[in-house]
Amino acid sequence: MRFLIAAFTIIVTFSACSSLSKVQKSNDYEYKYRMAEQYYAKQNYNYAQQLYEELFPIFKGTDRFEDMYYKSAYSAFYLKDYMNAENLFKGFVEVFPTSKKAEEMEYMRAYTFYKQSPKTELDQTNTYKAMGLMQTFINTHPGSERSKEAIAIVDKCRAKLEEKEYLSAFLYYNMGQYKAASVAFTTLINDFPDSQKSDEYKLFAIKSYYEYAVLSISIKQEERFEKVLTECNEFSDRFPESKIIKEVEKYSTLAQNNIKAIKNEQVKKAS
Repeated sequence: MRFLIAAFTIIVTFSACSSLSKVQKSNDYEYKYRMAEQYYAKQNYNYAQQLYEELFPIFKGTDRFEDMYYKSAYSAFYLKDYMNAENLFKGFVEVFPTSKKAEEMEYMRAYTFYKQSPKTELDQTNTYKAMGLMQTFINTHPGSERSKEAIAIVDKCRAKLEEKEYLSAFLYYNMGQYKAASVAFTTLINDFPDSQKSDEYKLFAIKSYYEYAVLSISIKQEERFEKVLTECNEFSDRFPESKIIKEVEKYSTLAQNNIKAIKNEQVKKAS
């Protein structure tokens, strides 16, 4: 049974390819155009796009060219060939800047980068590009119906970038690289000042500074415990209603106790 299904699939595929080949060999451009339209209507975007691209030089400058370009771009998009789709959406705007569809193509170009945005732990170049182009779209078309979607995508991109930066900072912390962790969490707070997790990031920065101070050589400890106190005071000023403020107060007390112990030891040595 499986063999029969496989054989049938091969026959159907060969037949379809043979059919496309016949269309491509034809010198009747009207016939080719009609077949491209049929393939597109039947969602056979691979064949449709091949025919549209072959017909571009023939129909360039005609009334049909804009619609063909539009459908070719979407064919690439539906085939998940996002790099090619991005080039075609961009090209459409450049070739037809006054088209009623130009705004849609600008949005779709940005959207292709969003579709290429990878998992959080991977390089986020396409996420940055998506966010940048979507923000440009919002600024350029403030009254567009797509602006709400664009804003939502910018927010999703920003959340992914925040998560990636957090994971990097947390990795430093887990590896015991507390100086790097303290810098990373501070950078995270500065990069995403409106984050709902800012108080959590600040607490991790405090923990990192504290652990770094504990592991420091004796002549550096007092200065670094003072830094912990500074961070704790900043936390209290910025997040007075935070649910984790008691934990911050604990680190403040620990830092103060360590500073007192260091100063007592210094007095003993001096006497």
